[in-house]
Amino acid sequence: MSKKLAGHVAVIIFGIILALGLAEGALRLLPVNSGLNAQAVNEAQPVFRFRPDADYVWSKGPGLSMVNKGHINNEGFINDNDYEQSADLPVMAVIGDSYVEASMIPFPQSIAGRLAGALKEKTRVYSFAASGAPLSQYLAWAEFARKTYRPRSMVFVVVGNDFDESLLAYKQAPGFHYFALKQDGDPTLRRIDYEPETWRIILRRSALARYLILNLHADIMVRDPVNFWRSILSPPPSNAFAGNVPLTVSPERGNAAKSAVEAFFRELPARSGLPPERILFLVDGFRYPPENDEEAIRRKSGFFADMRSFFISVARMRGYSPIDMDDLFIPRFRDEGQRFDFAQDGHWNALGHRLAGEAVLNSAVIAQISR
Repeated sequence: MSKKLAGHVAVIIFGIILALGLAEGALRLLPVNSGLNAQAVNEAQPVFRFRPDADYVWSKGPGLSMVNKGHINNEGFINDNDYEQSADLPVMAVIGDSYVEASMIPFPQSIAGRLAGALKEKTRVYSFAASGAPLSQYLAWAEFARKTYRPRSMVFVVVGNDFDESLLAYKQAPGFHYFALKQDGDPTLRRIDYEPETWRIILRRSALARYLILNLHADIMVRDPVNFWRSILSPPPSNAFAGNVPLTVSPERGNAAKSAVEAFFRELPARSGLPPERILFLVDGFRYPPENDEEAIRRKSGFFADMRSFFISVARMRGYSPIDMDDLFIPRFRDEGQRFDFAQDGHWNALGHRLAGEAVLNSAVIAQISR
């Protein structure tokens, strides 16, 4: 290589390094999503959680919208309060996925935070949640809570993708528990171990890397460029989904999802250690009334409607008293016209969490735990 060419290459390399350094410096001044840093899940540490005693920043998209700052407590869950095994007050465990994790809103505005504030003289409210967790993972947290904190009540928030995604055949996120289907016999719960890769740990220290991965989702673009660009350039119509799941699924998948629900209820008494009257389910819904007759018909025939109805029916047959959140959401929307989710994100906003918290406070479970 000639000295002239080498000089050009050196200038280019220096320019790239300088640009990356400037980008890193600038992004460190901005609310880039910090991530929650999931910890290893294995035989010695069988329950999914995040790095304990840490603060985090949450933001969405390339524009860093919906900025929120929160805290991960001593047990590794998003909660402003540390968990204690020997405290005097009884424990209520609130279990769910990203709706209970609620990383995009201040903790006091979340369902767990609202319950903790309302019940602070009577009950400690401990939340166990992570984005993407399904019913099968809820069982793992219920058992962990029973063994560690002996809760006197449990609240589960159930959403659209909790059903089929409880099955190993349809989802395999590392760190979670799933039901493995068998040709004969009931589904069995299986843990998928997780060990954070060294390169992930290193990249977490870089604001530029976190921006590319957590805000821009560039890792998905690299792993699956065809589907990534298809979702950007030709997204499916909104009426192809309901409850954040496809409107229709194959009969095989639908039947498998129902087997997961039945397996969940078979396992729940032993895993939770609680009778039905001390367990409450909040079942998310469509939230808003149908805009026309066509949408009303489409809803009734869809996968989400079928699974919601099935879950509520099985719960009632087994002695539980589930709350259909649509019984609260839809009348409220008709009266006041306020939305329960974010304009740029389908999760509950502060109002949605407030109504969920009020549903719990007005339920028979509250009367049970005071006995």
